Amino acid sequence: MINNTNTGNYLLLALLPFILLVYSCQKKFEPDDYTAYLQGEVINPNSPYILFCKDNDVLDTIYLDKNNKFFKKFDSLTPGMYIYRHNPEYQYVFFDKNDSLTLRLNTRDFDHSIIFTGRGSEKNNFLMNLTVRNLVDETTRYENFDLQVDPFIKKVDSTHAARTTYYLKSKAIIGWNQDFDLYAKTKLDLHFYSQKELYPKVHLIRTGQNIKSELPEDYYSFRKKIDYNNEGLIQYSSYTRYLSIMLNSVLDELEIDSYSDANLDNNIEKLNIVDTLIKNQKVKNAILDNITYIYLLEDQNLKNNDKFLERYFELSSDSSQHNEISQIQKAVQNLKSENKLPDVALINQKGEPVEINKIINKPTLLFVWTKNSLAHAQGAYRRAFEMLEKNPNLQVISICIDGEQQDWLKLTNTYQHPDLIQLRSTDFTQMKDKWIITKIQRSMLLNQDGTIKEAFVNIFDKNLQHKIDPSIL
Repeated sequence: MINNTNTGNYLLLALLPFILLVYSCQKKFEPDDYTAYLQGEVINPNSPYILFCKDNDVLDTIYLDKNNKFFKKFDSLTPGMYIYRHNPEYQYVFFDKNDSLTLRLNTRDFDHSIIFTGRGSEKNNFLMNLTVRNLVDETTRYENFDLQVDPFIKKVDSTHAARTTYYLKSKAIIGWNQDFDLYAKTKLDLHFYSQKELYPKVHLIRTGQNIKSELPEDYYSFRKKIDYNNEGLIQYSSYTRYLSIMLNSVLDELEIDSYSDANLDNNIEKLNIVDTLIKNQKVKNAILDNITYIYLLEDQNLKNNDKFLERYFELSSDSSQHNEISQIQKAVQNLKSENKLPDVALINQKGEPVEINKIINKPTLLFVWTKNSLAHAQGAYRRAFEMLEKNPNLQVISICIDGEQQDWLKLTNTYQHPDLIQLRSTDFTQMKDKWIITKIQRSMLLNQDGTIKEAFVNIFDKNLQHKIDPSIL
């Protein structure tokens, strides 16, 4: 005989999670209540915390517990797009009023591993799904760039159409608001517009075929759909990346070599195009700043900086950024040829402090690496050993920019050479600011007396051997 009371209890227990979920979804919030929550777990963490940011400002440091989990209650959080950083990676998260998000990620496959649950998760999962689909496109885009004009346009347009269908269905089901839709639609469209901007130049590089004259008259008509004056997008990477690509594409249409980013005339022309194209001063300032940072931090002719900055200061009204730009310019000037490297905090494998200028007595190749990108480190070491083999009078200095001493020693044990000096930075912020370390491929060439030969070198540059020994063509 069935006990109806027990059956009812069992049924209640089985339905309890669903009842609680429905109750939580129906919970009413006061009009002035902007409470929100962010919690989750980081698998294989690189650091003991997550940075929660709005644009470039850090709003909070959220620490992981002993199980690599975290929890943060925001007593008041303005709805909008935010950034969470777990160095060296970052990603976006959108909060509506009273959202409660649980985030799970694995640093070994950062973007592909991110999953949200909880109130507000659907729209954020959509944005991550779109991000991953765009990343998958990156694996085949160079094959697409090899296509002739009509097949290329057909390929890009059909994929764009299919993804637009996915976007429209998701929007209808989830029912997100216009604030979120701005970011979703921007990420969707500019991914494909970027491919069209890149196509003529990349096709020429890969195939040797100039197809500009074969492009349809309306090929660039998509540019008319872009709002170049939207302040809400000036810190959104999909937007700023597209504008950077588009500016290079316009330079190429003007038959200016847009891939020589260090060229003074090219970069001044970029500033001029921005001044003509963008009317909103906040957006204009942000894009001018972006161009200027890239110009100052990439390989360049240092003597031209004053001319470039003169034009930048004429066009930019953002005085808060002028001082930072000037500080970068000063640091770059300190790295001019024939100067010596500024001292930074370094230690050797014995844990002893090292002054960089006291250990250089041979022509030197210096490179940096991080424990968070071991594939790059392995490639950099291979490249360094290749240079040592070709140049018997060369020495190499390897500098790890992060990690603890014992972990670093374990990683470097496999790399041994009489002319290899292994060092570790104990203050990367100082090193980044003084040596302008903004990309991990960054290397330097130093003369026998320790003076700078060339401060901005990519260790994987195919012409590196010629830069070390110009007599070798």
